[in-house]
Amino acid sequence: MTIIFKSSYSGLDDPDAATYIAAVEAADEIASPGIGGLETATKAAIHSFVKNCKNDGIWDAIKASCILAGARTKEGAFIDLKTNTQILVNNGFVDADYDRETGLLGDASTKYLGSSRNNNADPQDSTHHAVYASIVDSGSTGRYIEAGGNRFIQSRSGELTTRVNDTTSAVTSSSNNAGFIGVSRSSLASYILRASGSNHTKSVTSNQYPTNEVVVFGSGSNKSSSRIAFYSIGESLDLASLDTRVSNLITAIGAAIP
Repeated sequence: MTIIFKSSYSGLDDPDAATYIAAVEAADEIASPGIGGLETATKAAIHSFVKNCKNDGIWDAIKASCILAGARTKEGAFIDLKTNTQILVNNGFVDADYDRETGLLGDASTKYLGSSRNNNADPQDSTHHAVYASIVDSGSTGRYIEAGGNRFIQSRSGELTTRVNDTTSAVTSSSNNAGFIGVSRSSLASYILRASGSNHTKSVTSNQYPTNEVVVFGSGSNKSSSRIAFYSIGESLDLASLDTRVSNLITAIGAAIP
């Protein structure tokens, strides 16, 4: 038997990362002429993230994603990691809401992002949504990411409530902490919620398949006051691997920015 060890990657030689960075820098320049390119260390953090996602076998499952940090402008942060274009629809965010190290701040009232990806673009029983919350939602009900009432990751007075194409809310007490939060369903019978560095298996059958657009920071009366530095939408994947890669990415970006 051959054992393969997945090593950590560093460098500036991943072509997908390079294309994404060029698109981010172009968007930054349009938004603020003469602002300059990304720091070498910021570029290295992005290259490392992309390459290690590939090494972990989760890159292809990510279908729509934005690193809402690192870029010099919010417009640069709105470039999609997989299409290298701005597919996000900005609803209300202004420059003051964006922080290069910690991401975009919601207001629990009017501001949200449209992902331009519908929930049913991914199979009912092969799907994930994930965010990195630098600051958690502080209200009574705020959704980090959702596709209507049958698909969401929600903060409810200090707890997380989730649905993944189902009608049964699953609550994990005391796990609405800052950092990576994600759900992944790879079967009809159950899904995984990952929060605070741990996986929680939810034995909930998928029985609804919302066709709504996936929105970040929630919608209607469920908008979030959180600060989000990353989101991902796509097919089912290993949440622990994505957690490691995203958490390392946000830490590295924070260290790279003066």
